[in-house]
Amino acid sequence: MSSIAKRPDGQWRARYRDDAGKEHSRHFPRKVDARTWLDTVTTAVVTGTYVDPRTAKLTVKQWAEVWLDGYGSRRASTVRQAKVHVAKIVEAFGPMRLAAVRPSHVKSWTAELSSGGAADSYVYALHSRLAQIMSDAVHDGIIPRSPCSRRTSPGTGEQRPYVATTEQVWALYEATAERYRPAILLGAFAGLRVAEACGLRVADVDFLRGIVTPAVQYPAAPLKTEASSAAIPVPTSLTEDLAAHVARWRAETILTNEQGAQLAPWGLERAFRAAKAKVPGLSPDFRYHDLRHYYASLLISSGADVKVVQARLRHRSAKTTLDVYGHLFPDSDDKTRTAVDAALARRADFLRTREVTA
Repeated sequence: MSSIAKRPDGQWRARYRDDAGKEHSRHFPRKVDARTWLDTVTTAVVTGTYVDPRTAKLTVKQWAEVWLDGYGSRRASTVRQAKVHVAKIVEAFGPMRLAAVRPSHVKSWTAELSSGGAADSYVYALHSRLAQIMSDAVHDGIIPRSPCSRRTSPGTGEQRPYVATTEQVWALYEATAERYRPAILLGAFAGLRVAEACGLRVADVDFLRGIVTPAVQYPAAPLKTEASSAAIPVPTSLTEDLAAHVARWRAETILTNEQGAQLAPWGLERAFRAAKAKVPGLSPDFRYHDLRHYYASLLISSGADVKVVQARLRHRSAKTTLDVYGHLFPDSDDKTRTAVDAALARRADFLRTREVTA
């Protein structure tokens, strides 16, 4: 509902009511200006780009705080990561109105991050978070469209995992305090993530059948995905080592700290850093998660196909496995040459047979 009326002072008042029944009005010296404004508002309503004037002045910082409140129902680790990303976004765009952020601003921001030495994967993650925040603002009717798109998105960058040698893995095992050594085994020979290793309970290990089945991650939180709870077959030698460890340090979880309580990820990371510093040739950038990459390389070098590697690493899809470890799979040139050569050989055999018959 809209209308235009002339006021006693000669001004033209244009007004309309939004979907919530709230009246909005503006005054113009000319009737044609009032009509143009109302037509613009009507067009925005019809095309779905209407923005409530009450929220049009909302800043990026203000909306980010509201957005984080709604995001808080997710897993604690996911929320912590989001808060880190949001802090970086607010640092760049905080005082700006949401509607004032342009694609050019986004592209300049990501370029500045990259030139400042930020990793491509980190810049990509920040852009994805900003796109998520802006998309939700569009969904709530706060801005008509998002400034983030494929055109503003930076490259993901190549993520090539650092794979240690078997000698380095065993050297790392020997350098690790005895209480924490099972963590090395669980990472390198079962592919557990750091929070999964710290959350692994004695009840999650079938010592007789040789199966490790992660059920929670530290302290007792849900796993990263449903696929993360898949059973992992392990050799008897590994379960024997774990059984001996459990017999010595009795607790509900496999890994414990000096006080006998459940070992926290930061405690494991601290012990891991101390141990890796003692291993000659091991990169300073080597992380506990890289033991999982070593496990993947073992499977691939043994001839396991993509689906098997996916299952053991408990990836949600084979695409994830190929994206991370595709470069580790054997080159297929020789296989394709062999296949084509076999076809050509069959053709040659056919011709020779035909000549003999003739």
